[in-house]
Amino acid sequence: MFVIRGGKPLHGRVRVDGAKNSALPIMAAALMADGPTLLRDVPNLVDVTTLADLLRSLGMRIERQPDRSLSMEVIDSRPVIAEYELVRKMRASFCVLGPLLARRGRACVSLPGGCNIGDRPIELHLKGLRALGAEIRVERGYVIAEVQRLHGNRIYLGGPFGSTVTGTCNVMCAATLAEGETIIEAAACEPEVIDLGNMLNAMGAKISGLGTPFLRIEGVDRLTGVEHTVIPDRIEAATLIIAAAITGGCVELENVNLTHMTAVIEKLREIGVRIELADDSPTPLDQLNAIDALLGSLEGDATPTRHNVADDHPVLRIEAPLELRAVDATALPYPGLPTDVQAQFMSLLCLASGISVVTDKVFPDRFLHAAELVRLGATIRREGPSAIISGARQLSGACVMASDLRASAALVLAGLAAEGATVVKRIYHLDRGYESLERKLNFLGADISRIEDKPENMPRSLCLTETTGEPPVSFHAPHFLKLPTRESTKPES
Repeated sequence: MFVIRGGKPLHGRVRVDGAKNSALPIMAAALMADGPTLLRDVPNLVDVTTLADLLRSLGMRIERQPDRSLSMEVIDSRPVIAEYELVRKMRASFCVLGPLLARRGRACVSLPGGCNIGDRPIELHLKGLRALGAEIRVERGYVIAEVQRLHGNRIYLGGPFGSTVTGTCNVMCAATLAEGETIIEAAACEPEVIDLGNMLNAMGAKISGLGTPFLRIEGVDRLTGVEHTVIPDRIEAATLIIAAAITGGCVELENVNLTHMTAVIEKLREIGVRIELADDSPTPLDQLNAIDALLGSLEGDATPTRHNVADDHPVLRIEAPLELRAVDATALPYPGLPTDVQAQFMSLLCLASGISVVTDKVFPDRFLHAAELVRLGATIRREGPSAIISGARQLSGACVMASDLRASAALVLAGLAAEGATVVKRIYHLDRGYESLERKLNFLGADISRIEDKPENMPRSLCLTETTGEPPVSFHAPHFLKLPTRESTKPES
């Protein structure tokens, strides 16, 4: 669990890591390559480790290099079974289905698990692969797909809540090795899909229309391994921007792709957050010449590592406003506001003046964090796919429980702004998508401790003190419910 001592403005500069949501489908696509593949700037996350274990079970050799790159190569092309024990841990593991089927002609992949954020059916994945000629059935919790040779087709991948990102990745990968031409309509336009498509093209695929809802794919006979650098993580960047804003701080972020952040930045500016390029941000000429990155690592245990990667993206400077303004925010497929930052925005709007409405049209049930924010003193009312937030002057520390990856980030952000101590439990969710987030935040001036989740480790301010003079019991109550003792009214250390 995390113990967070709030009320400390963040200041300093940190670097955004490579995108998890881009690295995972790209790793799966390496199943189709002849020869070695080298992926650069792959974050060291639980999800990346989980997928690496799955890919090793499917015959790949994977090694992490000191410069944060992953070297990957297929050494055994016979395994085709993605076991339940690995796939259940992470929904993105399902992205091995398309590459396996296209390269080996057969795939047996467990139905996926992952975060509890609402209904995420796989029918569109199966629809697309069936349109390419695969025979698919579901038995005993596994998707079993077989084909002699995939054939190009025209495929529509629109769903009730828009396009499917993982489904687009699965079908696009499979279509690269299909015979003939495939046209995907209502394809996902997310930067992570574009990153995967760019890597596939470098491997020898023929994909056009990346970044649009219409993809045209001319099938090829083989793909070869390449070197590829993963794009910056726009969700981590948004989380760190909101961390600066919610604490009243001033932070600079390296390795941010502005073209991926338009909706987030515009909405934050509407709230009042000041976002601009830092004085030493690369100019367009610097970007064309690929300016050298800062090398080595900074000193100290609480310091995030800086990596030997040539970042040619601008450096963002974020300054918090004196007062946050209420806004209406709607999570939409790209280029709209990402559903993966909906929870973090809600934490920020809990401190905005006025009434805000947050709606999620991608995952309308993704609001489990709202009840935990209420424990911290927020005023939130749920109405269908929306949450109505009445801004508060101050949040108060409490014990809260993370329900999923982005909800855990939202609770950490709220804890940074809350008065007193906040405990966030089940932070294993956070480790799935953020590499040592507490180290980056502590480097910027936060006070976050990662400790074992035991009653004796609960901060005294979150324990209910009995009037009998007995030692405090871990009641997990907010500090304003604490009862006085008979002995002393001295402030706690």
